[in-house]
Amino acid sequence: MKKITTIIGIMLLLSGCSQKTKVSNTEETSSSPTSQSTSSQTSSTQETSTTATAEESSTETTTNTETASQAATFNGAYYSVQGKYGEVIIANKKHPLASTYAPGENPEAKEAFLRLIADMQSQGFDISNSYSGFRSYETQTWLYQSYVNQDGQAAADTYSARPGYSEHQTGLAFDLMDSYGNLLQEPTASQWLASNAHHYGFIVRYLAGKEAITGYMAESWHVRYIGQEATDIYNSGLTLEEYFGVPGGDYE
Repeated sequence: MKKITTIIGIMLLLSGCSQKTKVSNTEETSSSPTSQSTSSQTSSTQETSTTATAEESSTETTTNTETASQAATFNGAYYSVQGKYGEVIIANKKHPLASTYAPGENPEAKEAFLRLIADMQSQGFDISNSYSGFRSYETQTWLYQSYVNQDGQAAADTYSARPGYSEHQTGLAFDLMDSYGNLLQEPTASQWLASNAHHYGFIVRYLAGKEAITGYMAESWHVRYIGQEATDIYNSGLTLEEYFGVPGGDYE
């Protein structure tokens, strides 16, 4: 991690601080015609009820499957899904960005992020005013290759995005740092961030235990701006991929 921090520090200077039913058998307790008729009617009613239940279950399963397999749409620059309050950009190992997409830091996201930093500082957390924000395709190309040269591609892919796949290129992602230029990992500050980022419209993007879904190691310092729906995502305990039902994980 010391190596990662050093390289990001260099990158910041270069860029300007830039996730059944079992049917019961009807017991035949009487051999009389009336009893047999009643048993037959009861069995028929149970079968009808079971069929209806099966149909309802099938409908629910279909609905859930449709939600789980929701597809992000591509507009030529990025993939997105429709959230409760508007469009949500998706950038992960399954959803790349166009190399020409360079929006810079989103003004709304940056304003919220600076408020987040100020509030953490006011509470005594060692948070620097310096951070890693927007990265162009070209900057990510340089950064990723430096990690590959340092640790090999397999290792680099666990903590750095290939060019065109980084959330930083969307202008909506930020990495917090401490006053020494290290990525934020101090436990108390990290826990506060994880619990309160959503109040500012952010989610901690890469959660521990969700590596197979997000495609990256846990990063306590990396926040992604969502806006109002960040609170819904935080309360769900899900990753962005799980919450919106879009594919995640490793590269194709």
